[in-house]
Parts: sequence; structure tokens; C-alpha cells
Amino acid sequence: MQSEALWYVAPGRAELRTEEVSAPAGGEVLVRAHYGAISRGTERLVQAGRVPASEYQRMRAPLMGGVFPFPVKYGYATVGRVEAGPADLRGQTVFSLHPHQRLFRLPAAMAVPVPANVPPARAVLAANMETALNAVWDGAPGPADRIAVVGGGLLGLLVAYLCARLPGAAVTVVDVAPQRVEIAHALGAAFAAPDAALGDCDLVFHTSASAAGLATALRLAGQEATVIELSWYGGGEVAAPLGGEFHSRRLRLISSQVGSVAASHRSRWTHGRRVTAALALLADPALDRLLAPAIAFADLPAKLPGVFAGDGNGLCPLIRYPDATT
Repeated sequence: MQSEALWYVAPGRAELRTEEVSAPAGGEVLVRAHYGAISRGTERLVQAGRVPASEYQRMRAPLMGGVFPFPVKYGYATVGRVEAGPADLRGQTVFSLHPHQRLFRLPAAMAVPVPANVPPARAVLAANMETALNAVWDGAPGPADRIAVVGGGLLGLLVAYLCARLPGAAVTVVDVAPQRVEIAHALGAAFAAPDAALGDCDLVFHTSASAAGLATALRLAGQEATVIELSWYGGGEVAAPLGGEFHSRRLRLISSQVGSVAASHRSRWTHGRRVTAALALLADPALDRLLAPAIAFADLPAKLPGVFAGDGNGLCPLIRYPDATT
């Protein structure tokens, strides 16, 4: 069987390549993709060749093809239908951490059934929701906390969505783009420009991947509060304002990364359990607001420069494959 897959082949350039896909072996499934999602932040760095050599192994996606820097078949959000494999999975809609490819095989354990109340297109948000869930575990917010999320991109909005479900929590998305106010409100959070945001926060999440955003996050943190850093800067460097009141206010700056289950849950939760939980958290139709208009798979090489050129108002770049039925 033949299939097409997206490969990043040089800085700023991607192409569709035809690949041979064999029938699944024992313990494997064959999946026909319906929808996928582009990770705007991570894949922007991949397509630009900005993955640091020190991170080549850690940054490998679970089913990635090729080696960094190029050529690489990269991506980790695909939803499709199982066409062959174990009887209990055949015909099911599943989420997998697979690169952008029309037809592929993978271990059955890596094909996670999508709940019936989660539409296939929305299910592509599972990878981002898993990252947001892990970050919330790292931050450990509580009821009635004042929480700021600096950076209203897709990840920041999902973190705000989760935190806004805490009883009495006052959650504010802080961003320089005023057009994000409506989506923040739709997800249950307030919105503020950086110079208008309330400080003295109990917890701050930073997702803007900018020095200015990090400075804002530290400024908004209250005495002895925690700032959770979710931004990934690739091979770049960022200035962190650790002078002034940083030490006297006894702030904590903590990184959060989805590659490991948060320490607070690691002894009880597997990666599989976490992604299953992330899919279940996508049952809310309000989250459809986070999906950008779909890009046809065949148009990806031509459309990707535009996808990576802006921030898309915090929306998830959605891929629609030719075989999508809903």
C-alpha cells in the first residue's frame, strides 16, 4: 500500500513524499488519517532547522522519521480510523502521536480510542491538552487562586480553560493581541493587556516564548509565588529579569515539559493514562473555538510558510485529510 507523508527537507521547505506501508504485524494497527494538527511553536522550530544538537534525541517525536536537522517526518497529533489490527480496535476512531501521514501503521498500544462525545476534528487537540494538563499538575493551582496565563496562544488558552474550572479561581489571559478577548471569555477566563493585568498572583503560567512575556510573568507573580515556564525556545536564548525584586519576593521559576509526567503524578500515572484523560477533557463544544479553518493535506507544503509566519490568533492549525468523513 502507498501513502503520502509530510517531510521537512530544508530550512523553510516541506514536501509530500510517497511511502510504502506494509500490512500491520501482530500487535499493530493500520490507521487512515482523517484530521491532524500542526504544533505551531514546535514545528516552526523544526522546519527552520532550529532544534539544538543537544536536543536531537529528546526532541524526537515517538514515531518520527529521519534525523534532525533534515530531512525529518515530524508531528504528533493525528486522528483517524483503524482499518486493520486487533478486533477491539478495528473501525474505531483513534488519536495517535504520529507525524502527518495519510495512511500508517503503529503499535496498537499507541492508538488511543477517541470518546464518542469528542468529534474527530476536536480530538486533534489531545496533544496540546496533555501538555496543558501536565502544566496544571506542575503548578498545582487551588480554588479561589488568582492565576495569570501570559500568552494567549493555543497552549495558554487550554491552561486557562483548565484553571477556570477551579471553584472561585480568578483566571486572566494576558496577551498583547486584543482580538483574543472573545475566545478567552468563551473559555471562562478574563483578558488583560500586559500593562493592565492585576499583579500579586498566586500562580503564573508563561507560554508566550518571548523575553517580554517572561518579564511580565515575573512581574505579575505575588510574594513567594510560582511561575511555570511552558515556552520552548529551541536553540535561542532569552533574557530573564532575575534582578530587582526577584530574590526579595522569593519567586520560583519552574519549567514544565510534557515528555515526563509531572512529578506530583508520576508514581501513579502513565503516559497512556494521561493522554486518555486529555481526550476526555475535550468533550466541551466550547473548545471548537480553538480550531482554525482546516487546511487540505495536499496543500500543506504551500500553506505551511503562512502558518508559521504568524500566531494564528491562538488557534490550532487543523489538517483535513482526503479520507475524512465528518
